[in-house]
Amino acid sequence: MAVKSIQHKQHTFDISYEIINPDAKVDIIILHGWGSNKNLMKQSFSPYMSAFRHIYIDLPGFGNSTCSCALTTADVARIVELFMIHINASKDIILGHSFGGKVALLLEPKVLILVASAGIYTPKSMKVQAKIALFKTLKILGLSKFRSLFVAQDAKELSEYMYQTFKNVVNEDFSDEFAKYEGKALLFWGKDDTATPLSSAEKIKELIPDARLEVYEGDHYFFMKNSKDVSQKIETAFLETLG
Repeated sequence: MAVKSIQHKQHTFDISYEIINPDAKVDIIILHGWGSNKNLMKQSFSPYMSAFRHIYIDLPGFGNSTCSCALTTADVARIVELFMIHINASKDIILGHSFGGKVALLLEPKVLILVASAGIYTPKSMKVQAKIALFKTLKILGLSKFRSLFVAQDAKELSEYMYQTFKNVVNEDFSDEFAKYEGKALLFWGKDDTATPLSSAEKIKELIPDARLEVYEGDHYFFMKNSKDVSQKIETAFLETLG
């Protein structure tokens, strides 16, 4: 594990990363989802794609990376981009899981790999809307100490900076950004994903002109059992761009 200090908007972010196959000529940047870290992604993909230089990154505020202010997805993408400049990494292939998919999209790689990516807004259920309304009422009454009873599971036990970041990114609609992407996109999804449902993948496929969708048995973390097959399809897709 190594760390690079990145300056962004007058704040310092210590970004933890690990490189596998350091002598390979083609880079693949691998970004985890919300609440996760680089080790989960490394566990899944490091045994495969030996022709690529794997760069696993802890996004700001996760794993061993620091976060010293509230961020937007665009801020996170800029921090990752600055980090890539520091280590002389190219945008050949960028893989992003869940929240990491939105970050990968903003980086505009030659080949975009979206693994159960976030970015398509899905309306909240009536139950969730009621909880939000009740919490806002309690906040007005000075009872915000009960926040933990109402926030999403992904937001519990977060620092204040990361909680504000969560609120900034959780309901973003990246439909326009997906439609603007001009490279090749591979979409990998779990059929039973409830965090980013398959309907999101189908919409993204419609929005990106050169997109291919592969569906697997499993949930939001389907890729952990299918990483070999996913890796083979990534290698094939990249070879197609060279031809």
